[in-house]
Parts: sequence; structure tokens; C-alpha cells
Amino acid sequence: MPPDRPKRPRTAHAARLLASAAIATVLALAVAGCKTTGDDTTGSIGASNAPRSEAEWRQSLDRWAGRYRDNPGDPEAAIAYARALRATDQRAQAVAVLEQASIRNPGNMPLLGAYGRALADAGNYQQALDTLNRAHTPDQPDWRILNAQGAVLDQMGRHADAQRIYSAALKIVPDEPSVLSNLGLSYVLMKDLKRAELTLRRAVEQPKANPKARQNLALVVALRGRFAEAEQIARADLPESEATANVGYLRQMLSQHSEWQKTGRRPYAPQPDSGT
Repeated sequence: MPPDRPKRPRTAHAARLLASAAIATVLALAVAGCKTTGDDTTGSIGASNAPRSEAEWRQSLDRWAGRYRDNPGDPEAAIAYARALRATDQRAQAVAVLEQASIRNPGNMPLLGAYGRALADAGNYQQALDTLNRAHTPDQPDWRILNAQGAVLDQMGRHADAQRIYSAALKIVPDEPSVLSNLGLSYVLMKDLKRAELTLRRAVEQPKANPKARQNLALVVALRGRFAEAEQIARADLPESEATANVGYLRQMLSQHSEWQKTGRRPYAPQPDSGT
């Protein structure tokens, strides 16, 4: 049996072959399956003090389930209950809750926004886009809804349209890191890693940037063949155990280029989360 061939060094070309698969890993690193993020990222309905652990989400689920049962027409209860359902992987039930609440409150824009994001999270992209279009008005656009719309368009493969939407959001909130982060991911999907890196660096430079943007940047830097630098970025702002896990995930991503090169499939993440 012939000896194993030595592994070829990763090159920029090999990294570009990974770009079409990068979004799944980026989103996994950045939004942890959309369970712990707020509204600003690839579209959730969260808040800065959102629950973080699974136990906290379960507590939130129990609390809001009771309030929702008492009054299914309460928009606040429906949004919070659905958010907890999504965070605990009960996406179809979250959609059902928000659908019923939206029927009872047809003009409630925050409720429509939450419903659109839940639809996107469940993979109903066209319905999500239609719903998000009704969640704000042309004369009063909501940048968070625009950000979610862009994420949905990216999931649908309409990257140029998504980038126009992100640009519109950035006119409302210049240098908003969550929009820049999504825009950077959109460039990744178009295999424009240079522009993706520049955009994500701009996101990371903002005072409000969170660790998700840094992890997105780490993956893009790794995809460009600069793994040592990517490790440094991936370890920033994280406990050692999480940093090590992220670095391991980056290594796994980069080691699978042969399989992706053979299949040519692009694995979309089940977002957008377009958040939680």
C-alpha cells in the first residue's frame, strides 16, 4: 500500500474554494445557531440583556409561555415567547405563535418584524421577505428590518440585492457593526474575500462591535490563508475553552476543502438570524 501523500500547503486558491461553504461556519461561530443574539444580526428580535445560557432560555420560555397563554393577542408576550422558542430549536412553533399574533395585530410593525425573522429562521425565505417588507414603510425605514431583509436575500442567493439593502441600512446607521458584519458575510458568499475582510475589519473597528464580528473576521482571514493571524483574532474576547473550540472549528473548516471541491455544494445555514 503506497504511503500517504504529504498534505499540500493551503494556498489562497484553496481558501477561495472554501468561500462558498464559509457562511455555514461563519454563522455557526458568529451567532451560535441564532440562539444567543439580538435583532441586529442576520435578524433576530433580541435585546442587549438577552438570556445567554440554555437554562436561562428555558426559564424565559416558561415565563413567557404562561403570559402568552393568558393573552395570545399580546404582541410583547408573543414576540418574547417566540424568541425563546426559536432559541430552544422550536422554530415551527415560533412561527405559529407569531402568525396568530400577527393576525390579531395586523398593523404591529415589531410583531411583523419578529414574524418575518422567525419565517426566515424556519427556511421560509420568500414568505419571510414578503413579511419583512410589511414590517416598515418606505418613508420610515427600519435599519434592523433592512438588515434582516439583506440576510434573507443572501440565503436566497440574491447577494447583489442583499448588498444594496445593507447599503441602504448603512445610510441610516453609518458604520453599524452588525450591518457591516452581514455585508462582509455577503461578500464571502460571492467569493470576494478581499472585500469581505476589509468590510469585517471596518466592523471590528467600531466601538459597538461584538465578538461575533471578530469571529467572522477570523474565518475570512483563515480562508485567505493567514491562519496564524486568524487564530489570534479567534481567541480575542473569549475564555480559553471557547477560543480553543473556535480555533479547532477553523482548522476543521480548512481541512475539508477537498470534499467541498468535489461536491461543489454550498451549505446554507438555517438562518438568517437573521437572529433570534
